[in-house]
Amino acid sequence: MSRSSAGWRRTACGRRGGVHRLPTLCTDLARADDAAQMNTLALDQESAEWLDALRRNDSVRDDAIARLHALLLRVSRAEVSRRRALVQSRATDDVDDLCVQAANDALMAILAKLSTYRGDARFTTWACKFAIYETSSRLRRAAWRERRVELDDAVWDRLPDAAPAALQRLESDQVMAALRRAVDEHLTERQRLIFQSVAMDDVPIDVLAERLNTSRGAIYKTLHDARAKLRRALIEAGHGEHLS
Repeated sequence: MSRSSAGWRRTACGRRGGVHRLPTLCTDLARADDAAQMNTLALDQESAEWLDALRRNDSVRDDAIARLHALLLRVSRAEVSRRRALVQSRATDDVDDLCVQAANDALMAILAKLSTYRGDARFTTWACKFAIYETSSRLRRAAWRERRVELDDAVWDRLPDAAPAALQRLESDQVMAALRRAVDEHLTERQRLIFQSVAMDDVPIDVLAERLNTSRGAIYKTLHDARAKLRRALIEAGHGEHLS
């Protein structure tokens, strides 16, 4: 343990009023500090260097942030290239701007969550996941920018040609008819909109939350309630064997 670390512990955990100590707090702090040191030692050299640089408050940190942003931008552009079917109609400048914004948001998220990195994977692997998530999220929103999210009975007619994975196992016309009746009779208008959008039209959750001016958690809650109602209705109608 360094002298500065030991001094900090004495200041935080030592006497106050000349006589009292906080042994439990001292023990907890000591364990946390030791765990952090052990975790750093367990990291590969490159990951440890990244962490050390990003935790500083000088030009070394600035350089590390610039290098990290460049890496995230490359990952974002590669993800866009991989998903090029979603961006065929968008101008090159728009796509590059999307990548820059995704890299910016990924960088901010990484810096905010730096303390959560546990070394289960290389630091760059962990960091790149943020860029992939941000890019994918922006691509999904961009793909739905010109599309409307609304109740559409015609979606039932399109199911035989391209049913989403969530409904592929319900192949029987009789079961599909029972499901449609359950949707019409047991769900509220908002539940119908969310269920049809997510389960039948494959609208991304984050896009739907944005359109309905609500949170992802609220969408998941409504979807959970809707599915529970539909499950009960299908079981009551004698189609429980089709449900997993």
